[in-house]
Amino acid sequence: MTGEQGENGAPPLQSEGESNRSSKRREWSARNIDESTRAILDEDARYFLHQSVSTPCLNAIARAEGIWIEDVQGRRYMDFHGNNVHHIGYGHPRLKAAIAAQMDALPFAPRRFACEPATALARKLAEIAPGNLEKVLFATGGSDAVEIALKIARAATGRFKTISFWDSFHGAGFGAASVGGEQMFRSGPIGPLLPGAEHVPPFDCYRNPFGYSHTGREPHGDECGRICANMVRYILEREGDIAAVVAEPNRAVPYIPPPGFWAEVRRACDDHGALLIFDEIPTGLGKTGRMFACEHDGVVPDILVLGKALGGGILPIAATLCRPELDVAGDWAFGHYTHEKNPVTTRAALTTIEIIEDEGLVENAAAMGTHALERLFELMDRHPAIGDVRGRGLLMGVELVTDRDSREPDAALAEDILYRAMDRGLSFKTTMGNVLTLTPPLTISRDQMDAAIDILDACLAEDAA
Repeated sequence: MTGEQGENGAPPLQSEGESNRSSKRREWSARNIDESTRAILDEDARYFLHQSVSTPCLNAIARAEGIWIEDVQGRRYMDFHGNNVHHIGYGHPRLKAAIAAQMDALPFAPRRFACEPATALARKLAEIAPGNLEKVLFATGGSDAVEIALKIARAATGRFKTISFWDSFHGAGFGAASVGGEQMFRSGPIGPLLPGAEHVPPFDCYRNPFGYSHTGREPHGDECGRICANMVRYILEREGDIAAVVAEPNRAVPYIPPPGFWAEVRRACDDHGALLIFDEIPTGLGKTGRMFACEHDGVVPDILVLGKALGGGILPIAATLCRPELDVAGDWAFGHYTHEKNPVTTRAALTTIEIIEDEGLVENAAAMGTHALERLFELMDRHPAIGDVRGRGLLMGVELVTDRDSREPDAALAEDILYRAMDRGLSFKTTMGNVLTLTPPLTISRDQMDAAIDILDACLAEDAA
């Protein structure tokens, strides 16, 4: 990773895959990876195509249960990453039992037949979704679900252009990568992307090209959201033929939208005949302390996409929900996937939602997130390397800088903290090079949260000693 600062205080363009091959990674591996683990990692590298972020692998995992992952050497880590699939914790007993029972009852249904678990899941999603998002198609992954949403937007509007945000992620499929804004997924040798995919700067109040900045503990002013939203409106007006604005209502880095931002974008879309598509793949089903992140802002999209945690951290399933008026493509096949109505995956998704509701996990995410942010702000008071803390519910970020005034990103320290935390039993992800991104399961307890933040405190204190 580079240590240079980008324009306007933005983090430098860099591939997180570079950290997979860094000297710090090699040093950590030398201390922690034994011969038997090395053999597993070498075989992984031998047979899997190499790609940024996941090559080479960090370690080999033997068990995953609750909040914990355990490597093949028996060391346990609190998993504050989990690719945002582990909302109900790993291996929830109720989910495993439901999957096993469904496999005995009906393991598969050919696509042109209906089955009870699929219709039950569709009905449940319609019940819990905001507004009147009552029509659904299922897919096997979030990228496919995003591309279903893009097809619906094209069919409904007769347009093909989109507006999305730099730094966003909407999947690795061709269409999803085109509307996404992360360099490693849209640049390089894959050639021209989908035409009409236009981008604007993200609603990042700590780093942006608009000339204002404040931390997550400071109140937002009216100007913050207005300037970002006006950029979207400007392009909608100038282009005149945008099919949809595609966005994560709460960026998983995280970026927290300024108050009123999404309401202004909603109005701009309505004024110019564009649809609003919310990608809630990482944030939906309670991660932010509401069932859906968009509920914080009181805005209902035209199309909402779910994935990741929908399968309970065991099975892959995603969903595209939309208003009934967008059921416009009966003569075409936008999501005709072999496993679209798979009874096992749909039963897993339905059971996952029921577990979230029955165990009060959305409420727990809100309470534990509030507690965690209070503690992280305390760390910010004591550790000058923390430039910003921000979050909603259990989607939190700690941004590390070399200097608070210049906001120069400290990617080197972020990588150090990552490996120091691993040594102490805490796993998480760094994003944008210098942001410690913390996304624990919704099942986390106060004691577990405190233990994790104590680990971060100790890791940051090593530089001050």
